[in-house]
Amino acid sequence: MVDDIPEALRDRPLERPSGTPTTSTATTGMPILFLIFALTASVALGGLGWYLWQNQGQGPRLAESTSTSPEEMTPATDGTSAENPNLLGHFPYEEAPPEDLRPIVSDNTIQLRAAAAEAYLEMEAAARADGVWLMPLSGFRSVEDQEYLFFEIKAQRGQVPSQRAAVSAPPGYSEHHTGYAIDIGDADVPATNLSPDFENTAAFKWLRENAAYFSFELSFPRDNPQNIMYEPWHWRFVGDRHSLETFYKARELFEDGELEEFD
Repeated sequence: MVDDIPEALRDRPLERPSGTPTTSTATTGMPILFLIFALTASVALGGLGWYLWQNQGQGPRLAESTSTSPEEMTPATDGTSAENPNLLGHFPYEEAPPEDLRPIVSDNTIQLRAAAAEAYLEMEAAARADGVWLMPLSGFRSVEDQEYLFFEIKAQRGQVPSQRAAVSAPPGYSEHHTGYAIDIGDADVPATNLSPDFENTAAFKWLRENAAYFSFELSFPRDNPQNIMYEPWHWRFVGDRHSLETFYKARELFEDGELEEFD
């Protein structure tokens, strides 16, 4: 089309004026060849520019889409993962080996791991010297025991799993499995056993001020980050490497992404 020809070339005469010296065929053909070359180059460059504009940014997006597997693109729906293996807000714990358990009461019905048992008995004696009578209520608990506490009581009370998990850990997910956790009451005020009212007793006040000296800590204080119900009676031993790793590795999993248990 004429309109595709540059303005300067369109004004060029198409016929040679009379009297103009005759030149060779090669000379007179040069403007026409140049015009054809210019038109071809213009069309080619225009097409290349259009292609690049249409496909701008396509390369990186394609690389990104092909590097993601279908599994990576599918969001998790069960709230659990290898990094966060909790169940209803509770972390899994292994049972303490029977050979490592020691009794802390005369009838042998309440036991803790050896290190925790020794520390608890020292703590109990120190409290008694101060006129406070600590009463151990529960120590090591097997997975089988926890089966009853979770499923049987849940059925008796007509609770759904999430409701039962608010007061008792699922089997395999209780701190009591470790042999490091203990429920403590006040022998002088047994009515407060396993109740938030335990915080009003002399035993709780003494524990709050002295338990750390014996390497015990409150597992689930008020307003804890795991949103676990406040349990002033539930304490755990963290006085050696194994006990510390048992509980604090679970806590790190929660803090990194995501719950500690509550029982």
